[in-house]
Amino acid sequence: MTVTEPTTSGATAPAMKSFPKPSQLPVPEGAEGWEKLYPYNLVFQNLSGAEDEKFWFCDSQHWPTVFKPFETIGGEFAVKCLGQYNTRHLLIPPANGIEFKIHLGYLYMSPVPVPEDQIPARVPEFERRAGHYFQNWNELLDGWRVKVRGTIDEMEALRFEPLPDMVPFDDIVAGVAKDGSEVLMENYDRLIQLCYQNWQYHFEFLNLGYLAYLDFFGFCKEAFPGIPDQAIAKMVQGVDMELFRPDDELKKLATLAVESGLQEAFADTDDVAGTLARIGERDGGAAWLAAYEAAQDPWFNFTVGNGFYGHDKYWLEHQEIPLGYIKDYVRRLDEGQQIMRPVEELTAEKDRIVAEYRDLLDGEALATFDAKRGLAATAYPYVENHNFYIEHWTMGVFWRKVRELGRVFAAAGFWADESDMLYLNRGEVRDAIFDLVTGWAVGSEATGPHYWPAEIERRRKIFEALATQRPQPALNTPPAEITEPFTMMLYGITTEQVQRWLAGDEGGDEGVITGMAASPGVVEGIARVIHSADQLGEVQQDEILVATITAPSWGPIFGRIKATVTDIGGMMSHAAIVCREYGLPAVTGTGSASTTIRTGQRIRVDGGTGRVEILD
Repeated sequence: MTVTEPTTSGATAPAMKSFPKPSQLPVPEGAEGWEKLYPYNLVFQNLSGAEDEKFWFCDSQHWPTVFKPFETIGGEFAVKCLGQYNTRHLLIPPANGIEFKIHLGYLYMSPVPVPEDQIPARVPEFERRAGHYFQNWNELLDGWRVKVRGTIDEMEALRFEPLPDMVPFDDIVAGVAKDGSEVLMENYDRLIQLCYQNWQYHFEFLNLGYLAYLDFFGFCKEAFPGIPDQAIAKMVQGVDMELFRPDDELKKLATLAVESGLQEAFADTDDVAGTLARIGERDGGAAWLAAYEAAQDPWFNFTVGNGFYGHDKYWLEHQEIPLGYIKDYVRRLDEGQQIMRPVEELTAEKDRIVAEYRDLLDGEALATFDAKRGLAATAYPYVENHNFYIEHWTMGVFWRKVRELGRVFAAAGFWADESDMLYLNRGEVRDAIFDLVTGWAVGSEATGPHYWPAEIERRRKIFEALATQRPQPALNTPPAEITEPFTMMLYGITTEQVQRWLAGDEGGDEGVITGMAASPGVVEGIARVIHSADQLGEVQQDEILVATITAPSWGPIFGRIKATVTDIGGMMSHAAIVCREYGLPAVTGTGSASTTIRTGQRIRVDGGTGRVEILD
């Protein structure tokens, strides 16, 4: 893809390759006017022309599908709060936050660097603030769990109920002098505030977890020239992570089911009530059901998605999902397979690599290595653990409450289904609440039932049209060199990878896709291309998973597959970390694997070199 631009003499000269500008991307048929679905500040307005100049990349790692209007809340809260910790809390020397926009329904990001002349002044304040956290890590993290759980409990206590036909007589006697509608409005506002509160807590430790690893990473690169990135990653692997607890609980339940001879009761796990009833009728069933009930709080507050969408299915509400995973684990145990994560092997490998590199150092350098590795290992688990508390648990409660409010509106005729509320933005929901309570209070019809059904259908058609088109991986001209550490480590957006995206097939080997070497190992197998969590049931034993991105909650699937290939993600992406912890080869950040590879093709994945070969 070579483009040209005029020179001063009127001739043409090759220009730097670039991605399309936002204004150059075609709007899918039927999606005209899509910009009005989202807040004015989230779409490209070309107010200064800068939006057509900055380099933007699509964060399909966290937001792989098109947003419904209400769902932008997750992107807004997450990226804003990430920025505040870089820019205002910690004053990270080289990195401010990340600008973000929605284009054609997908989220695009542009890292905001700190001007070089301002970096030195931030260093002392950053060291003071980060030092406080690193010196008091465990104590502060204990307090963090208390804060987050308190927010979740308060959110759980919120209620959204239809308004009564009349104010209770007891309220008349007590002089309450309110009709209860204020509770509906206050609880909605409070729900949004509590969600925002936990997103602020989310980033209190996360950036520090990455920084501790990046500091160790940088030291290793300097102390051991030529050290592979994967060797550094392995020196902090094999740790106990709370994010793995939901999957571990299912494995324990499967083991108990086999020990109790309950295998036949799992014949049809789509029938949840029938499955649980069959288990209860068998010897040992009561004990198994008690263990199953105990595992649900809190570990079933877990979604097969990533928590950012209202359609994500949570185990607590869709128990056919965990029961189906247990059924598969039972099958594998009966076949004599090992289902536990290979923690001992990972730990032994970690200890071996650490010892090898320690032997190359002595004196002050060795002490520095030990200190930096120890800090990275301490902070590393939070990089994944926060997912359970925020993306899964907090957002699971949040979406449950959103649906509860949606049912109130559906009962009042504002729309047909509780999930239709997702086609309103959060400001419109607040207006709709006042419309609802006004009609109820004055004894007349609200306007909503006459307005929203048709408007929701109009928006639904735009949403469906947007969803027919995959996003561009990036927009505009990339910088000559990408240096922002989070962009590289988390997203896999490196100078080399961006150039590969631009080059496409030019100069590459036919049938070869390259990405980031994220988890070592070489395997061959049949590809299974997955574009959403709803397709996970299609994954067969010993296939190779190919996806835009994997979610941390796909752990139960990792026991079936031989390797993973993703379109986006770096060394510290969820896909890379989870694959290393499960001992699976992985290539991330390919840009195009899920649209190039087809289900059923035989492929070879080399997680040590970042190379994927299509063999068919």
